[in-house]
Amino acid sequence: MSFIDPLYPVFLATGFAVGFGHCIGMCGPIVVSLSLNLKDKNILLPHLLYNSGRVVTYGVLGGVMGATGSFTLVAAHIAEIQKGAMIFAGVLIIIMGLAMSGWISFGQVFGNSYNPGGFISKGFRRLSQIKSPAAYFPIGLLLGLLPCGPVYTALLAAAGAGMEAAGTLEAIIKGMGVMICFGLGTVPALFLVAKLADMGWLKKREIIYRIGAVLMVAVGIYFIIKGIRY
Repeated sequence: MSFIDPLYPVFLATGFAVGFGHCIGMCGPIVVSLSLNLKDKNILLPHLLYNSGRVVTYGVLGGVMGATGSFTLVAAHIAEIQKGAMIFAGVLIIIMGLAMSGWISFGQVFGNSYNPGGFISKGFRRLSQIKSPAAYFPIGLLLGLLPCGPVYTALLAAAGAGMEAAGTLEAIIKGMGVMICFGLGTVPALFLVAKLADMGWLKKREIIYRIGAVLMVAVGIYFIIKGIRY
């Protein structure tokens, strides 16, 4: 039984590309506001805690999705159902990857979702009033739940990794691994945003974002091939 999944480095790279493409636009203003709250204080520890919180939330969500994939596999006593579930996940990942790049329209899934009256924004406002670096970890935990298209796609891949696992524990660990790698990949971009209030110099953001979309599409193709070969 192996807990190491070949998707880990792929999603680390995907998170890196998505971070410099999508996360700068969606999470950049939040990170800048957190940095401004710190004023002249050192930003390293608070933002390390913030990103750690995000990655922990992604890991928990990935574990849940991995377990879901495992349960799907257990329930799929008929081989054709098992193959169909894997292929369907692959097709959906490809569609969302194409939408992420803007090559096809997929509504507002990849837009900047913000609801001022939602529990996430209310919790953020309360936590951001706490003048302590320790508050940045729960802020990260909370903002890891923000609606985000690339995260949805990565969660689908976490469920797919669970389908390939030999048991529920392995499925949970593989799902967590996919999402933790994805989350870690997004950290460099958000640290840069924390350091630089004006990111206008990043001229090639759209190109980098499309690299992430291509990687997502490649993952979808991988799942389709695995489903066909089951």
